[in-house]
Amino acid sequence: MQIKRNIKYESELDKEFIKEVASMYGGEEVYNCIQCGTCSGTCPISLYMDYTPRRIMAMIRSGFKDEVLKSFTIWLCSSCYSCTVQCPMNIKITDIMYALKRMAIEENICPRKFPIPVLAREFTKMVRNYGRINEGRLTTKLFFKSNPFKIFNYSNLGMKLFKLGRIKLMPETIKNPKEIKTLLKGLEGKK
Repeated sequence: MQIKRNIKYESELDKEFIKEVASMYGGEEVYNCIQCGTCSGTCPISLYMDYTPRRIMAMIRSGFKDEVLKSFTIWLCSSCYSCTVQCPMNIKITDIMYALKRMAIEENICPRKFPIPVLAREFTKMVRNYGRINEGRLTTKLFFKSNPFKIFNYSNLGMKLFKLGRIKLMPETIKNPKEIKTLLKGLEGKK
């Protein structure tokens, strides 16, 4: 029987993690968190998160990089900005959640088969390649990469939407998809 250790020693923490977060857009104020918990109290979906937003802020400051980037909390953030509006220290917590999502995608350490990062990745690929998304392809890829058996639960809905012309089989493109690629390259260069 293998024994799993649940504690982490200080030497195992990533002390540079807070600097990484602070250097990203929206993360500049991460040092100012006073751990009042207002963000967690106002968050409408904190009940469903594995760590509350207040705890995520504390974990960032302490260097728990793996735990933060693998958590469901950053993906469940609904971007309602309630935490940001109520924060007495004017910390842009929602922007920090976005920064953490980007970091998790770049380092490929998202929770496995969790649908939200899969959706974000496939959405971005489709926009990058075609300039717009195709809902039918996007949902099909989402099901196959997260939970393939769930597609059977939604097959009737998919057929109804297809018959109504709301889902198309072939992807639509914009007139010049190269312009999107150039635009995205320009944005990526401004990190």
